[in-house]
Amino acid sequence: MQFLKGVGPQRAELLNKLGLKTAADLLFFFPRDYQDASRLVKIAEAADGELVSICATVEEVDLHNTGPGKSYLGVLVRDETEYLRAVWFNQPFMRRRFHDGMRVVLTGTVNINGLRPEMHHPAISQLADDEQPGDGQILPVYPLTEGLRQHQLRKITAGVLDDSARLLEETFPDDYRQEHRLVGIEQAIRQIHFPSDEAHLEQARRRLIYQELLVLQAALAWRKRSLASNFAAPRLETTALVDARIRDRLPYELTEDQRQAVQEITADIDREVPMNRLLHGEVGSGKTAVAVYAMLVAVAAGHQAAVLAPTEVLAQQHMHTLGALLNPAASNVPAEQTSPNAPSRVRLTLLTGSLTAAGRRDALAGIAAGQTDIVVGTHAVLSDDVQFAQLGLVVIDEQHKFGVRQRAILRRASESSDGKATVPHMLLMTATPIPRTVTMTLFGDLDVSTIRHAPPGRQPVQSYVVARQEDQPASADQKRVKWWDFFREKLRSGRQGYVIAPLVDQAGDEVASVAATFEKLSNGDLADIRPDGVHGRRSGAAKQTVMDSFRAGQTDVLIATSVVEVGVDVSNATIMTIEDGQRFGLAQLHQLRGRVSRGTQPGFVCVFATTENTTAVQRLEAFAETSDGFEIAELDFDLRGPGELFGTRQHGLPPLRIADLQRDTELLAETRQDAARLVDDDTLWQSEEFQRLRDMVQRRYGESLELGGIG
Repeated sequence: MQFLKGVGPQRAELLNKLGLKTAADLLFFFPRDYQDASRLVKIAEAADGELVSICATVEEVDLHNTGPGKSYLGVLVRDETEYLRAVWFNQPFMRRRFHDGMRVVLTGTVNINGLRPEMHHPAISQLADDEQPGDGQILPVYPLTEGLRQHQLRKITAGVLDDSARLLEETFPDDYRQEHRLVGIEQAIRQIHFPSDEAHLEQARRRLIYQELLVLQAALAWRKRSLASNFAAPRLETTALVDARIRDRLPYELTEDQRQAVQEITADIDREVPMNRLLHGEVGSGKTAVAVYAMLVAVAAGHQAAVLAPTEVLAQQHMHTLGALLNPAASNVPAEQTSPNAPSRVRLTLLTGSLTAAGRRDALAGIAAGQTDIVVGTHAVLSDDVQFAQLGLVVIDEQHKFGVRQRAILRRASESSDGKATVPHMLLMTATPIPRTVTMTLFGDLDVSTIRHAPPGRQPVQSYVVARQEDQPASADQKRVKWWDFFREKLRSGRQGYVIAPLVDQAGDEVASVAATFEKLSNGDLADIRPDGVHGRRSGAAKQTVMDSFRAGQTDVLIATSVVEVGVDVSNATIMTIEDGQRFGLAQLHQLRGRVSRGTQPGFVCVFATTENTTAVQRLEAFAETSDGFEIAELDFDLRGPGELFGTRQHGLPPLRIADLQRDTELLAETRQDAARLVDDDTLWQSEEFQRLRDMVQRRYGESLELGGIG
């Protein structure tokens, strides 16, 4: 970078902070925004309320305090026609950006209601003494670092474009570009940095976004195809007798959504191609019953199954649920109708980090000898010393809390007679409904089954929000008192409840913790109630004791962190208080709400929040008004983005450079179809004209998606 025109060693260090080390890096360092200098006007010509750009010289800079933590910055500028004042409130750091005599371009809305026109918080761009203000251009606005100015980076970028843009190799054949309405790569790169007009900018954006999304979708399609081509899995057949015995064990008739999911899963595992399926759905929609069905098919076929949970609390819940479902006494099928292949007595083993050394040895021996049919566990199942006799199916609950490589450990392959590696079928589950765009990207190499509706008999949950803000503290305090009266009333009528706090220990006076909430409620609102507490730092045995007591009704209130957001199933618990709700995502709040919709009694949730952020309050109110988990997932996705929502680092995928999953949904769907057609057509995909695209897929996603052995 230092050898580029206008850079040098010192400026190269600044550019390196932005990840820019070569000319190629700079070509693909896209602007974060644009300054529309195409509407460059004189100050005297600017109309009230008009969004314009002006080129002017700084005459005076005035910064003064207007109160505690408040300030006013006024920058007086002029051109040959008039003066204008640019104003920033409560941004004193902006003072360092101006000095008398400097030339700037200000872009903003003109406000004329006083002695001279003003712009409040305009976008600014410094011009060098000999730099023209764009002459009607749309100017790029780049991410910067301290010591680097927009005009400097623009000048360096323009030089690199002149020298190097012509060297870019075209990824797509000409006929493919024409068919998909894509401009050439050189034109796209030139226009994305310095667009001639809005139309050329849109063409450049489309080309680059399409290419980025197609590379991602091709990588996912490539990975999906390789799993089917290079690996084998045991065939797990579902006979009519096995189906009858499994359905007999389930506590209720399967819903239409559940039946559809079962049909999709059993069709997958009845083949020697490894299943790689995601099961997602609404809170309380019965995903566990579907997973149990699949595991029992595996056991009936003479194989083992494993179900992994991210926490011991959830693993214990699965063990409790499976134990109840798989009690042979619950079966009503006559003995003469049973078959050696039907799941009559299913042997369960719990494998977690809290087992004693002796208990772990016994568990491992039983698993390796095939004396265990279903293993229920946490990350402890991923240890190297865990060896299965004949693993046929792996179920991973709350899969986003397991990394890609952690999941891959369970696919330890063994060599089969035909030379293919044999791996178990994989079923991933999440109780967080996933937005459509995310299923096409982070989960794009998976088949997807969806359960939208809960089993009949589930009662709705009434949700409330009490936000304490400076302008109405008394009203919020009154509502809080009324809520705790209602909470106690429900407990005294025989119900149980939850109180959720975001932290384990107190980190200050601002945020509620389990420890402080327990002490406060035990000596206050719940003084005559039997509370207990659970969080991630308690030992496995201690957590299990607390949960067993709560399930047995010996504890009235469980004070906990979000460790209980999934899997905890206590039908008598129908009321929940969530402290500092602004610190939880919408999807997480919805998961917590799902804890009080497990039975036939109506549920109630109140979210307390202390925030001055109006958007945060509106977000919580949207949660209270919406009970549809899929709608909440889309809203959470819009507010927080896919990285925040699902942890892209867990998936190992590099971040997108120019595409936006929230904005570019149409192109995402288009590239998904195009990539599938390309990869599935071996003659086309392996042809010389798509060699550059294959190379790009390998460079970008080869390591993160383990594509090394594919091409």
